[in-house]
Amino acid sequence: MSAEDLPPRESMEFDVVIVGAGPSGLSAAIRLKQLNPELSIVVVEKGSEVGAHILSGAVIDPAGLDKLVPDWREDADCPLKTQVKQDRFYWATSQGWFRIPNFIMPPLMHNHHNYIGSLGNVCRWLAPKAEALGVEIYPGFAAAEVLYDDKGAVRGIATGDMGIAKDGSHKDSYTRGMELLGKYTLFAEGARGSLSKQLIAKFKLDANSEPPKFGIGLKEVWQIDPAKHKKGWVQHTLGWPLNDKTGGGSFLYHYDDNRVAVGFVVHLNYNDPYLSPFDEFQRMKTHPDIREVFEGGKRLAYGARAITEGGYQSVPRLTFPGGALIGCAAGFVNVPRIKGVHNAMGSGMLAAEHVAAALGAGRANDEIVEYENAWRSSAIGKDLFKVRNAKPLLSKFGNLLGMALSGFDMWCNTLGFSLFGTQSHAKPDRKTLDPSKQHQPIAYPKPDGKISFDKLSSVFLSNTNHEEDQPVHLKVADMNLQKTSEHDVFAGPSNRYCPAGVYEWVEESAGPRFQINAQNCVHCKTCDVKDPNGNITWVPPEGGGGPNYEAM
Repeated sequence: MSAEDLPPRESMEFDVVIVGAGPSGLSAAIRLKQLNPELSIVVVEKGSEVGAHILSGAVIDPAGLDKLVPDWREDADCPLKTQVKQDRFYWATSQGWFRIPNFIMPPLMHNHHNYIGSLGNVCRWLAPKAEALGVEIYPGFAAAEVLYDDKGAVRGIATGDMGIAKDGSHKDSYTRGMELLGKYTLFAEGARGSLSKQLIAKFKLDANSEPPKFGIGLKEVWQIDPAKHKKGWVQHTLGWPLNDKTGGGSFLYHYDDNRVAVGFVVHLNYNDPYLSPFDEFQRMKTHPDIREVFEGGKRLAYGARAITEGGYQSVPRLTFPGGALIGCAAGFVNVPRIKGVHNAMGSGMLAAEHVAAALGAGRANDEIVEYENAWRSSAIGKDLFKVRNAKPLLSKFGNLLGMALSGFDMWCNTLGFSLFGTQSHAKPDRKTLDPSKQHQPIAYPKPDGKISFDKLSSVFLSNTNHEEDQPVHLKVADMNLQKTSEHDVFAGPSNRYCPAGVYEWVEESAGPRFQINAQNCVHCKTCDVKDPNGNITWVPPEGGGGPNYEAM
């Protein structure tokens, strides 16, 4: 059925439309209402509920919360209860580790004023506060299309049609999406947002910035033996099981109810096509000093997501006619600190302040250049500028030397100068893989089902679900290229970089067939970043599909 034959969409008009109910989107909504209670605000969220798609470590710098909800510490319902008490950094080998003294670390790396908790639960706590102010929140509806006016300015978004069968036909439950129209639209989709990508390309927002860079973060939540629990303990490691040329590291955060968040980050500029971030994560947990923490414990949850890592150099232009990028859609993660929540919230509030001023002046659907001009001199820009060289130095010099140079540069920036200037990111992550002939397959240990696990049992814990009879939301532009390049040249790395078992090369009599198990997708978007040809595009499935994280 052509677009002309479809029934018209219903539409609703608002002052501001916000795409994504994460920390940046909710902060923007709340701040707008704080500034002008009369504004009409809507937040559309693709997850089945607020928080369902939210995953973060998370050790949270409270700077954003302090500004948005100053009395949050006195709120009995606020889920952030555990303040960091012990902060440890280690360089790991296969049999042990070496502690990096805290006094060597630049001051910005210290965590003692931060809090440990579930970012998903923080968003669940913020959402009712937004609704109490009059914000409308629509969970279970994926923003699928950017709408433009006759001058090319953004005028809102359309949610995806629902009830479409896998073959494209309309089921009895077919429902047309809705148009949500706004004088301004803020895109808070998180890392590698599908509409944000389109906007960056359409308005050439990245014309003067470095290529975006990403990592994949994998996380589990465990409930451990109370005798082993150290409430307020924060631990980070670099080194094993990754080699010196592959960036990344692990974290362990002890917080409420004898729970430990354990995670592993792999920078997606790695070059070995046989590397599997998921299996490196499982292997990391077998380290003798880490394994003992989890022996006798119970794994409660699992998830994964892409992380923006380009930092200051890779932030695109944030504004365009009719809207702006906020949060991880813009790339505000501080990579060495492994923190982005404070900047996400800060960017949501900063954008809200300039949007409210524009609306107060009678403006609509123009470019909020004030937000673009303000972020570098704001707390966000100052935070990212000090660490701008950490990622490129690690990439160029490897983990050990790169860590030393990054630490030195961060100390220098703390004192107000840098001997390195501003380093560049060499190339996009999809162009960093070597042909498979330059490497050997990696024999990962078989999971024991106690400390280490397989992908499918892990995906089960993510509560991931998609309507089975719907179009595949992972779009392969050229299936022949997938065979001749991704398979024949790079040995099918999609089977390994995906942390959910979505992609398989199935051997058949006619040759290998590329199979997509879209039902497993946890929406990490790694495939959209790491496919060597940029041949796979992630788009939102029917609203409400994907993981249903309970406390990630």
